[in-house]
Amino acid sequence: MLRPEPSDRVRPRPATFVAPGAAPSAANHHTGSFAGLPSAVAALAGAGGISDSELVRRALAGQHDPFAALVARYQKRAFWIAFHVVGRIEDARDVAQESFVRLFRSLEKYDFARSFYTWFYRIVMNLAIDHLRKIRSGAANSLDDIPGGLADSREAPADAPMELEEQNGRVWQILEKLDPKFRAVLVLRDIHGLSCREIAPILKITHATARWRLHKGRQVFREHWERPSGGEA
Repeated sequence: MLRPEPSDRVRPRPATFVAPGAAPSAANHHTGSFAGLPSAVAALAGAGGISDSELVRRALAGQHDPFAALVARYQKRAFWIAFHVVGRIEDARDVAQESFVRLFRSLEKYDFARSFYTWFYRIVMNLAIDHLRKIRSGAANSLDDIPGGLADSREAPADAPMELEEQNGRVWQILEKLDPKFRAVLVLRDIHGLSCREIAPILKITHATARWRLHKGRQVFREHWERPSGGEA
């Protein structure tokens, strides 16, 4: 399928990314409120009849609001995927911001025969994994920067039992020890609820490889968990 050529006169402008405070449902790729956005952008972002691909087409045609609508649709998911890979709020914001910059620069490369969210998630995951590798090659991560659990909220509820908080903290410590290729699959499957068939094109691997990495990642995670300092899996 031929891609529409971008206008020679007008190019879409990058929209401002604002790190969200709550994660969207795993069942939907761009749910959430669009309050606070310009009315035209909010209308596009919330229009179920306008696909992501159509927004890309309009952005490539030189319209500004469609790209801002794409940012509005995906900023929560981008932030939380990055957050669950890098484990730090500020780093996740940086990765999410960079993912939209990269998206803006790469719109002309989008293949309209493929899923937009799969293509965009690949951008986010690649940047998040690269960022994680840079962190690991530098100073060791501080345990003070590890969030209190795998839930999408940044802190455990005030009435959460101490055992649960300690357990969640250990989960994060173990995730940080995993090879990025295993951690990426675990994050997408067990935290964000994507299937292995959805994960495969995001990470540019086969369905069989995605299933194997999920199996191996869970196995390595369990091995760490069941060591003396761990608890029930």
